[in-house]
Amino acid sequence: MSTASLKHPKGLYVLFATEMWERFNYYGMRAILVLFLTKALLFDKVFASQVYGSYTGLVYLTPLLGGYIADRYWGNNRSIIAGGLVMAIGEFILFGCGSFYENADLSAILFYSGLGCMIAGNGFFKPNISSLVGQLYRKGDKRIDSAYTIFYMGINTGGALGPFVCGFFGDTGNPADFKWAFFAGGVAMLISVVTQLLFQKKYLKDPDGNALGEAPADA
Repeated sequence: MSTASLKHPKGLYVLFATEMWERFNYYGMRAILVLFLTKALLFDKVFASQVYGSYTGLVYLTPLLGGYIADRYWGNNRSIIAGGLVMAIGEFILFGCGSFYENADLSAILFYSGLGCMIAGNGFFKPNISSLVGQLYRKGDKRIDSAYTIFYMGINTGGALGPFVCGFFGDTGNPADFKWAFFAGGVAMLISVVTQLLFQKKYLKDPDGNALGEAPADA
């Protein structure tokens, strides 16, 4: 087998980067969520834990709806971009919440709005990017297993960097600094979206050169 045939399509590395920055955003925000609720918004620990549990549960539920809409109407690419933008908006709303954390009424509105955007955006983003990886290869291609290994390396890299960076900037002992953790997550999410936008048409193609992730023809 030639060296060229062992190489992975460039689209895999586009998906790697897109997913890595999204996971940076997700795990970074999740790492400081309870700390923000208890140290800045002054929620009690029991309620903060309930919010955390509800959030993590819903981000695994909403992909059912996001996947259906992508398959039936939008296609993978549009769903990934829409979901990523909604998550970025959510992070910047949470940045606003962190900026006005001392105003109880305003911060509550901003917090739940931002968290809702994070949940909704994840529902469109998460199921659609993973499904594109396998479509880069023909059925039975021996490279698929290593492709998913590379893809999950992106997940793990983002999952490691996000909590470190967001924790470093956010959990400083000063409640006013939590906003910078959300800002970092928002920037990461924008990088993810821009990566997908710039390279999807050129590199996200099946082995026959057909574009992947397009909306269904009958949508």
